[in-house]
Amino acid sequence: MGREMGQKFHAFMFPWFAFGHMTPYVHLANKLAEKGHRVTFLLPKKAKKQLEHLNLFPDSIVFHPITIPHVDGLPAGAETPSDIPVTLWRFLSTAMDLTRDQVEAAVRALRPDIILFDLAYWITEVAKEHGIKSMLYNVISATSIAHDLVPGGELGVPPPGYPSSTLLFRRHDAHALLSFAVYYKRFYYRVTTGLTNCDFISIRTCEEIEGKFCDYIGRQYQKKVLLTGPMLPEPDKSKPLEDRWNNWLSGFEPGSVVYCALGSQITLEKNQFQELCLGLELTGLPFFVAVTPPKGAKTIQEALPEGFEERVKGRGVVWGEWVQQPLILAHPSVGCFVSHCGFGSMWESLMSDCQIVLLPYLADQVLNTRLLTDELKVSVEVPREKTGWFSKENLSVAVTSVMDKDSEIGNLVRRNHSKLKEVVVSPGLLTGYTDNFVVTLENLLKETNLA
Repeated sequence: MGREMGQKFHAFMFPWFAFGHMTPYVHLANKLAEKGHRVTFLLPKKAKKQLEHLNLFPDSIVFHPITIPHVDGLPAGAETPSDIPVTLWRFLSTAMDLTRDQVEAAVRALRPDIILFDLAYWITEVAKEHGIKSMLYNVISATSIAHDLVPGGELGVPPPGYPSSTLLFRRHDAHALLSFAVYYKRFYYRVTTGLTNCDFISIRTCEEIEGKFCDYIGRQYQKKVLLTGPMLPEPDKSKPLEDRWNNWLSGFEPGSVVYCALGSQITLEKNQFQELCLGLELTGLPFFVAVTPPKGAKTIQEALPEGFEERVKGRGVVWGEWVQQPLILAHPSVGCFVSHCGFGSMWESLMSDCQIVLLPYLADQVLNTRLLTDELKVSVEVPREKTGWFSKENLSVAVTSVMDKDSEIGNLVRRNHSKLKEVVVSPGLLTGYTDNFVVTLENLLKETNLA
């Protein structure tokens, strides 16, 4: 490659086709472009349209569309995991592997200095063949990688030397492990092969939250682990909260509204959805639920419990479409966030002033939940029944326990959350991570080019 000292580099990015993976990659691309580097971002054609508005440096970041090849079992036109149920994701990962010739053609034509990837483990081979470096940039929590994605690991069982005695799976987490078990072997192979063969490892987290897990991963793979910080989007000052939600929320006392969202990947069974609605009704508090319609229902309305709308009229909203989550969490009337604890939502909850109640659904969300609840003690987890789901009573008790001003647990998690937030939002901490990441990467590429 022969880049000279001080010369800017050209990075390729090829993340898994889920928006929860592509979005933090775009935020990182913006940081690289801000420092004068070029990025070519490989992604499915349809995703390009949905992510373009996040590209703050269109002269330096080029979105390079990839055609998703036909795979038996993958519905026509499916390009991202949100287009299909979890049971079909394996076909999409096969389709991703079949894009290798398109990726190689782009590498030959554009000659990048480094490729950042996550699930496309064969990128390390492509990089070596063309004399360029590869970096596995993880956008899931270091906790999940340390527990389930190290050499010799086994799903649900902490590996030798794992650095926590509390951050573990429990008996009632079988539901989450079962949903993950379907594709765990394939996922494990992809990630561990990528981590073993890449030149550099980086993770979307920070020392203050997951330091000991990052150190453990570094020891397991005998590589330096770079941290980027959580890669949250810059708040878009030009787009305030929609008037209808701003006006509705403003009708309540400060800190009194419960906001509940379970992420775009989760579609509940109808009975689970109804239990969620009834649990929030039981709290007696105003609430706003943003979830996709449950299985078998085209709309939220048709799936609501009988008589529910009349009973909660004026104090409860259940909405089945996209909402401006960061702006809702920042609204003065919102005082509690009930979340599935996906990694992005985990960070949004930590950066907010809301009390945190967690309802994890998938395996990595369970570990993120234990990190916040048992390790950092900033949240409350809703206890589950033996079926793996929760009762309306358990949900109601968990919410009221953090919203009651006289509650011991509520005050404890509020104090701990407030202290932790103070650290995380302290001036320069998060920008320091990204600045340090870019400088370290510049130096690593200089060293390897001079070697």
